Amino acid sequence: MENVSTTQIKKYRQLIAGEWVEAAAEATFDDMNPYDNTVFAHVPASSDVDAQRAIDAAAKAFPAWAAMGARDRQGLFLKAADILVRRADEVVLLMALETGCSNAFARFQIQWAAGLLRQAAGYPYLSGGEIVPSDTPGVFAMAIRKPLGVVGGISPWNGSLALGFRTVVAPLACGNTVVLKPSEDAPVCAGLLMGEILTEAGFPAGVLNVITHAPGQVGPIADKLFESRHVRAYNFTGSSATGSMLAARAGKHLKRISLELGGYNPMIVLKDADLDYSVDTAIFAAFFHQGQICMNTRKILVERPLFNDFLERFILRAKAITVGDPADPKNKLGPLINNQAVSNVMKGINQAVEMGARVVAGGNCNGRCFEPTVLVDVPPDAPIYCEEVFGPVVLVEPFDSEAEALEKANGTQFGLSASIMTADVWKGVTLGGELQAGMVNVNGPTMGGEPQIPFGGVKDSGWARFGRWAIEMFTDLNLVTVSRDKRKYPL
Repeated sequence: MENVSTTQIKKYRQLIAGEWVEAAAEATFDDMNPYDNTVFAHVPASSDVDAQRAIDAAAKAFPAWAAMGARDRQGLFLKAADILVRRADEVVLLMALETGCSNAFARFQIQWAAGLLRQAAGYPYLSGGEIVPSDTPGVFAMAIRKPLGVVGGISPWNGSLALGFRTVVAPLACGNTVVLKPSEDAPVCAGLLMGEILTEAGFPAGVLNVITHAPGQVGPIADKLFESRHVRAYNFTGSSATGSMLAARAGKHLKRISLELGGYNPMIVLKDADLDYSVDTAIFAAFFHQGQICMNTRKILVERPLFNDFLERFILRAKAITVGDPADPKNKLGPLINNQAVSNVMKGINQAVEMGARVVAGGNCNGRCFEPTVLVDVPPDAPIYCEEVFGPVVLVEPFDSEAEALEKANGTQFGLSASIMTADVWKGVTLGGELQAGMVNVNGPTMGGEPQIPFGGVKDSGWARFGRWAIEMFTDLNLVTVSRDKRKYPL
């Protein structure tokens, strides 16, 4: 994939058992550039046959990978991080062409993913369990963590590189093997690229397998992943609606699933907050990556004495953001991922306007490039008031008391992240404890994160946590006892 250009169309293969192969029927599909709707790449259109081959390869590779020493496994993750950093310029262009990702967000993802790989390199050295006191004389009891087996990974398109690596790294670092199915909207940057880098780093054949499918053709692959007895757990990042369906499928087969889902992330700006800094933070958190990040701010609640000044400055800043071809670094925002995304954003805005909301900035699009949009006077019964619209749209409204702010912030089924801007840090911490969110940032954006933090949400934003807390999700805890003396039994 070296020297990628905007005119080159590459034909990719998928990774199964350490080999780059065509789909079983040699079928392919066109992976499209979201900015100009040209063909970016030709990608294998897999079927249930390919999924079964990948599962079998992962199951075969599992015993040796689980038994590999910590030092050897650590070295592979560190080498993969170095390879990713070396390929950074190439990867930035790939993300622009396949997902409409701006230079700034692409660089952030590379830095984050490299950090994730380096953090995970230490997982093999973390505690593999603990000694448990036994009440039986002469019995020595150990609770030992062991890898599960094969993990099915399903990665999204929106933070393709970072979330693609996050889907596979923790399960692999815990000694599992993985079958990764990336989104059909980013099969390269959310999947095949992970396979390339880990293969180059020396990960053994079959430890990571990557299969891709054409739009609308996920059914047979999902059936294999969820029905196979070899696949013991799943790692999914995506929408809450899809996550709910996958959780039901996993539960039917008594398998565990990690879910990182949607968010409706409020920012509360108290009257004592630094006005300029609050505007800077809100602009970044609301519009970065075209509002296509699960942690983007969707609603800004401003205490009334500060509301008019905040709104005036926020509108001016929003109107000044340049939107266009993400391959050009001067453009701060790129296109939405596809036409359906544009339609969904426009529908949410139009519904709100029909119910009385006002558009005070943006509201229009050029192709798939949507202007940063600011809404006010949005009625509580408008869907956009509490439901996630995955685009560069944010609501701004005043509040008169902290109790009112908390009620409005918590008035959604989501609970991923939240932000509080205030000069009184301890007040921010106190209010943060009353917000229904998995992550609360005082004087910081709703959006962000580091590889080592316990990332995750509450309510319909999912369950389980990433960082080292993922070890509990992707390992089993087994009890082993040793009896020093012969035991005496009542029978």
